[in-house]
Amino acid sequence: MPHPLYVAFVWHQHQPLYKSRDSASGKSGQYRLPWVRLHGTKDYLDLVLLLERYPNLHQTVNLVPSLILQLEDYIAGTAIDPYLAAALTPTEQLNAEQQQFIVEHFFDGNHHTLIDPHPRYAELYWTRQDKGRQWCLDNWTGQDYSDLLAWHNLAWIDPLFWDDPEIAGWLKQGRNFTLGDRQRIFSKQKEILSRIIPQHRKMQDAGQLEVTTTPYTHPILPLLADTNVGRRAVPNMSLPQARFTWKEDIPRHLKKAWEMYEDRFGQAPRGLWPSEQSVSPEILPYITKQGFKWICSDEAVLGHTLKHFFHRDEVGNVLEPELLYRPYRLETPHGPLAIVFRDHRLSDLIGFTYGTMNAKQASADLVGHLEAIARSLKQRQPGEGTSLEQPWLVNIALDGENCWEYYERDGIPFLEALYETLSEHTDIKLVTVSEFIDQFPPTEIIPEGQLHSGSWVDGSFTTWIGDPAKNRAWDLLTQARQVLYEHPEATEENNPAAWEALYAAEGSDWFWWFGEGHSSNQDAMFDQLFREHLAAIYEALNEPIPPSVKRPVEAHDVQGDHCPQSFIHPVINGIGDEQDWDKAGRIEIGGARGTMHQSSAMQRLWYGVDHLNFYLRLDFRSGVQPGKDIPGELHLLWFYPDRTMHNSLAPLAELPDEAPLNYQFHHQLGINLMTQAFWFQEAGEHYQWHPRTSRAQVALKQCLEVAVPWADLQVEPDYPLRLVLVFADNGIFRSYAPINALVPITVP
Repeated sequence: MPHPLYVAFVWHQHQPLYKSRDSASGKSGQYRLPWVRLHGTKDYLDLVLLLERYPNLHQTVNLVPSLILQLEDYIAGTAIDPYLAAALTPTEQLNAEQQQFIVEHFFDGNHHTLIDPHPRYAELYWTRQDKGRQWCLDNWTGQDYSDLLAWHNLAWIDPLFWDDPEIAGWLKQGRNFTLGDRQRIFSKQKEILSRIIPQHRKMQDAGQLEVTTTPYTHPILPLLADTNVGRRAVPNMSLPQARFTWKEDIPRHLKKAWEMYEDRFGQAPRGLWPSEQSVSPEILPYITKQGFKWICSDEAVLGHTLKHFFHRDEVGNVLEPELLYRPYRLETPHGPLAIVFRDHRLSDLIGFTYGTMNAKQASADLVGHLEAIARSLKQRQPGEGTSLEQPWLVNIALDGENCWEYYERDGIPFLEALYETLSEHTDIKLVTVSEFIDQFPPTEIIPEGQLHSGSWVDGSFTTWIGDPAKNRAWDLLTQARQVLYEHPEATEENNPAAWEALYAAEGSDWFWWFGEGHSSNQDAMFDQLFREHLAAIYEALNEPIPPSVKRPVEAHDVQGDHCPQSFIHPVINGIGDEQDWDKAGRIEIGGARGTMHQSSAMQRLWYGVDHLNFYLRLDFRSGVQPGKDIPGELHLLWFYPDRTMHNSLAPLAELPDEAPLNYQFHHQLGINLMTQAFWFQEAGEHYQWHPRTSRAQVALKQCLEVAVPWADLQVEPDYPLRLVLVFADNGIFRSYAPINALVPITVP
């Protein structure tokens, strides 16, 4: 029987519990951050409404219980956050603290897509950028504040709703918004929020959508079972002082999620999205005992489980598709459990890269990858058949909310182009996960105990444990959990406040933001929320709150040197937009902390990647002139460790014979900093350099920005590269950065 290539999209919709538990401040029950409300008006309803227009396309959406609870609070009018409170305050009553908060935070969001398309909002944003925050505080009028308060809420309403007469009227109005306008905008937000759960239930009942759930407050179940599990993937991991081993909390999270799902959707759930796609053998019996039929995880977890590293070709397609694109069966004491593993790269292309591309090109690229997977599978089957002779499932699973902020019109053109193509495609069929495993139950078995313990991030738990700050947070949680254990009279029935606070503190998000790896301008607030949840446990038990819970887990200072925190997609214009580079890696090379003493006019180096390019930015001291204050040429030299290829010494005179300058390199990009002209070379036989065509981008204004396509470097995904920057005058060496080191790069 011939088969199409089956594809399961799984969109993960999640927010941590932002509700404050600080009863001492009188703010208990209020929300510290607005992201449930704002993402609720921009990302949850439109995703499924757009899909509904294409009834032959079936998908899966995961709705985390902690998200649903907060949506319901806003719908009921019992939730208010500081952003909303400011928006509903008459401008003449705004105090100095509120005004400062508005100037600082009411431009939160990607300005390219959420701010710049709206002239009045962009006018206010660029005034702040050009003249500074203090100028705004000193000079903005009440009308300026009123317009900003209105636009911050309008811009987060999805373009799919812009044909609504009221919304269209506000967009056309553009400025001179009143308090009444702002109140009506919030009413419109609540109206959109109120449609989210009913629309998902309607489409699930119609068979087009499968809705899944997650443990109640999104905890890392393997770490609740035993924090020592972190050492399975990273044997030398530093662990918290106290070992957290509260397996009994796992069934509690699963039961609460199950019951909430049954209540909201009128049926039992089938699938479970383990928080952060984190799995371990220990948690499986709890999942099957609760009644779940399938779970999902990441290809890295499958790779560790099979002891097989997935290789990809130069365009990023898996070379072993028969291992990845199938469900597996896990045997547990309470029955079998199906597990599917996502294609990490295809998921990341949607999550982090396609937003920078033309919508139709991005859609064609994704469909092209799926067609290539089908061709690869056909080539591996016996005979010369032109159709797939057995069913294969490609799982694309990712965050369903944050990525759209970087797409044109919140991703509508991309999704429309993709859905129109797939609706007509006879060889690709979109299914829910349950549809596939019901029709084609998994036959490939992962033996009991063999499943790897890890998450979607590198197949390990290092994002949530192992860093000193993360470990301190675990110790605080362990201490609070022990105190609750010592109060057996405090049951979920007679003391729900203590248990709800515990569940909130066990959520994964707090540990994500602690320590190295991830950062935002809300780090201090996440720290505070975590400790408020802990404090609420003690308060509910009438126990004194330990001093350690009242102190921040870590200092939230401006970061110095650090590695990239996520993919970046900067516009190469020489401006150095702060939002474009805020997730980039950073190395100080000049100034007070600088090591590049001979070139202190250069202050810092930024670097990062996406699936299309490597990006580099150099910040110079204000007024620096290339050829006068700094050398006139910059040479980027790529070193390829452990790779057999033609290499050569850097083509520069007077080069010191010291590492890493005396390494042999394979590619060189030379940039004339005075003209912004550039040339690209590749090492060949006999240590010769040969000119090559390059599609690099170079811009120098306030800073130097460079983008180099991976296609120029001709390396496959997951390969590690190293880079050194050499400054020269007319080909004569002058200095280099970073000193005694190389910039580390991994091809995504």
